[in-house]
Amino acid sequence: MSIEHPIIGITGSSGAGTSTAVRALTHVFEQLGVRAAQIEGDAFHAYDREQVRRTLERARIRSENFSLFGPSGNLLERLENLLREYAEHGTGTVRHYLHREDEAEQAGQPVGTFTPWEPLPTDTDLLFYEGLHGGYVGGEVDIAQHMDLLIGVVPVINLEWIQKLQRDTAERGYDAEAVRHTILRRMPDYVTHIVPQYSRTDVNFQRVPLVDTSNPLMVREIPRPEESLVVIHFHERARMKADIELLLGELPGAFRSNAHTVVVPGLQQQRAMELVIKPAVQQLIDRRNQSAARAP
Repeated sequence: MSIEHPIIGITGSSGAGTSTAVRALTHVFEQLGVRAAQIEGDAFHAYDREQVRRTLERARIRSENFSLFGPSGNLLERLENLLREYAEHGTGTVRHYLHREDEAEQAGQPVGTFTPWEPLPTDTDLLFYEGLHGGYVGGEVDIAQHMDLLIGVVPVINLEWIQKLQRDTAERGYDAEAVRHTILRRMPDYVTHIVPQYSRTDVNFQRVPLVDTSNPLMVREIPRPEESLVVIHFHERARMKADIELLLGELPGAFRSNAHTVVVPGLQQQRAMELVIKPAVQQLIDRRNQSAARAP
């Protein structure tokens, strides 16, 4: 963790809806005038799309399990080194994974490849990570220890699968059967490497549908926000103030389900995220500024 160069993590698996948290965080940065550098977890995959296909085929022939949820599919040591470097010096190098045809065309590269490694922007106030492994701990790698604030985005698993199927078929051009196979193939790594991270977060946002999702492994319409609730849980050891009374007062329809948990209507999700995240970001920036003012 770092006072002068704080790091915020948003962790959530594929299809979890972390983009909503990114929008909320970006809006908070704009309100507070914060200069933020962003890194995406997909940039630290070990293989591009074609290499993943070949690796999966080798794993199938050998009856081995492989997925991008697990450490073997990612450059987690490089990610940790970047976080360590940023925490100490405010510097580092990053790249981007090109998911879509439009961004690949703009970069002048094939879809499913990585852009070259390049330096982070200079003179930023903080860094924020969004991806699969913001709270990862395993072997000699400890990503979670570098986070000054860690946010989990984890819908109930049926909704997570529905969102992944819809996104990957509509936006990324995958066949529905291939997406279903990916979901099932990843399950051991999901249980081993993804789920434990949500016990290391400061706060989790869990979206719960209020409509039938009994068969999530079919391409269907994603439940709308008005058909959902969002469960916000603050961990007892959270490094942020859980101002539950503020949420109850600012969000119509919100209610407290236990001492550390608030439930809000789905339409209020981004607003709730901003209300929770903004004071925590302000605290990190205030601490950073106070440290800079004391420096000789």
